[in-house]
Amino acid sequence: MNWNGFYKLSWTERINALLLQKLITFPQAELMRANYDEIGNQQIENYLYSFGVPTGLLTDIVIDGVHRTIPMATEEPSVVAAANNGARMMNAGDGVQTEFETRLIRGQIVVTDLDDTDAFVALVVDDETKILSLANQAHPSMAQRGGGAKEVVTELLDEQTVAVDILVDPCDAMGANVVNTMAEAVSASFREQGYDVLMGILSNYATEALITAKVSVPVASLKTKQGTPGLTVAQRIEKASRVESLSPYRAVTANKGIMNGVEAVVLASGNDTRAVNAGFHAYAAQSGQYQGMVDWRVDETETHLLGEITMPAMVGVVGGSIGIVPAVKMNQALMANPDAKQLSAYLAGVALAQNLAALRALVSSGIQAGHMALQAKSLAVQVGAKADEIPTIVQGLKTAGTINRVTAEKLLDELRGE
Repeated sequence: MNWNGFYKLSWTERINALLLQKLITFPQAELMRANYDEIGNQQIENYLYSFGVPTGLLTDIVIDGVHRTIPMATEEPSVVAAANNGARMMNAGDGVQTEFETRLIRGQIVVTDLDDTDAFVALVVDDETKILSLANQAHPSMAQRGGGAKEVVTELLDEQTVAVDILVDPCDAMGANVVNTMAEAVSASFREQGYDVLMGILSNYATEALITAKVSVPVASLKTKQGTPGLTVAQRIEKASRVESLSPYRAVTANKGIMNGVEAVVLASGNDTRAVNAGFHAYAAQSGQYQGMVDWRVDETETHLLGEITMPAMVGVVGGSIGIVPAVKMNQALMANPDAKQLSAYLAGVALAQNLAALRALVSSGIQAGHMALQAKSLAVQVGAKADEIPTIVQGLKTAGTINRVTAEKLLDELRGE
C-alpha cells in the first residue's frame, strides 16, 4: 500500500483503503465505525477509531482532611482494587497529608558554540528582566492570570554550551504549550543577537513541582485475614521498603506498581501519562542509583506505619485536550473539580495507596493470589463467557486452583452442556 497522502484522506476513505488492501476485515471495519469519535478525529493524525480503556473508581481516600473519589482509567485488573485496599488502610488514620512548595515548569533554550560561556551567562543574568518580559509577551494571558515566566537560571552543559532555563507558573494548566511558545520567543531573540540556538523546548523533569505526601497508618489496620498481626506486617513492610532503596531491580517493579495507579489517574484526568512517567522515574534516580519512591517505617511507639513520598507532579485541569473531551469533564466532576495542585495531591495519595497495598500483599499472602483472582474474570471474557456466565466460570477457576485458558474453556463447555 502506498501510504503517501494517507493523512489527507477523509476518515471514511481511510477505512475503505484498509479494506481494499485487506489489512482489516469487514467486521473489523464495523468495529472501527462503531468506535468512531469526532473529537478523536480532530486530535490525532491518521485517526481510525477510539480505543477504550476501562475506567473505575477509587471510592474513598482521605487527602488533606477531605474524603475524595477518584476515577482511574486502566486495563490492569488489580490496580483499582489495590488503590481501594490501600486507601482503606490509610483512612483508618487521618489519611494523606500533602505539601506543595512550588509549582513551576521549566523551558530550556540551548545555546551552542559559545566562545565564552562565562560572558554569555553574565549577559543572561544582566538581561533577566528583559528575558522574562519577552517570554511573558509571547503568552500575555498567563501573566494576566498571575502566572507566567518568573525566573531565569542557567545551566553550563559543556565548555561551549549553555541552557537558559525559564521557570514558568502555568496556573491551572500543565503548561507545555505555554512554555514552548515562550522558549521559542526567547530563542528567536538570542538568534537575532547572533547566537547559535539549537532548540527551545520545555522539560518534563518537573523538579520545581515536587509534592510531598505523608500518611500515618495504624498498624492494627494492617492485620491479615490469615491472622498475621498488624505490627508484624508493618515491620515487614518497613524491611521491604528498605530493599526498594537498595536494589534497582526491586525498585523498578515497585515504582511500576506505583505508576499503575498514578498513570490511571493521570489518564482519566486528561493529562500526559508519558510526561508524568518520565519525570517520576528520572526523580527516582536523582541520587545516582534508581530507588523506590516511597519510604515506610514503623514509628517509635510501634502503633503506626509512617509512609512518605516526594514526587514531581506537573499536571493540569485546563488546556490541551482536557477541555474538549467529555469523559475528562465527567471525571473532573467525579473528583469534585480539583485545581491543579489538588489533582497533584490526588496522584501522591494514590501512589501511597498503591505501594502500601502491594507491599502488604507481598510480605504476607503474596501478590499472585489477588492478581489471579482478578485475572479469572478476564479469562472468562476471553473464552467467550456471557455476562451471566462469568461468575460461574470465575468460581470454577478458583475452585480448580488452575487459572488458565484451557481450564476456562473446559468450564464454559461444561456450563453450556457441550
